[in-house]
Amino acid sequence: AFISFPDALTTGSSIMPHKKNPDVFELIRARCNRLQALPGEIRLIGANLPSGYHRDMQEIKARFLPAFTLLRDCLRMASLALPQIAVREDILADEKYRYLFSVDAVNQLVMEGRSFRDAYREVGEAIERGEFTPPPALAHTHEGSIGNLCNEEVREEFERVVKAFDFAKVERALAGLLGREVVP
Repeated sequence: AFISFPDALTTGSSIMPHKKNPDVFELIRARCNRLQALPGEIRLIGANLPSGYHRDMQEIKARFLPAFTLLRDCLRMASLALPQIAVREDILADEKYRYLFSVDAVNQLVMEGRSFRDAYREVGEAIERGEFTPPPALAHTHEGSIGNLCNEEVREEFERVVKAFDFAKVERALAGLLGREVVP
């Protein structure tokens, strides 16, 4: 696995003793899928209604308001779990990933002047013979590539957007909507 989770966030598999299930993340996924279904539920409740108010509409509240608690719980679980993920930075040295960069080897041969067809064939045959050696260093430079993830740019943009957002206003609105006191 490219990442690992602490034991506190996993449970053992019911059949495979070596496997650990990422329960927290599976629950977050399932609950977020419930939230994604909400617009469809609301749309169906109001379907086929003539204009005006109908008692059907009160069913929307029963679906809509609990979604705030569900979303809050998902965010709390994520904020607890995400910092505990350990990235295995040495994983690509594992033998089973040696062919992961075969395309890079083909591209390198093309940049050296070979036709793509010949380069593809050469790398493919080396793999079949068990003689393929992955490129020693990758020098990707395009945005989002292994060599240029742009993490700093993503962080700066995230911070800019968060800074511009009025979270206090949202907190007040949610508190009023849910009948709760605003915590300063």
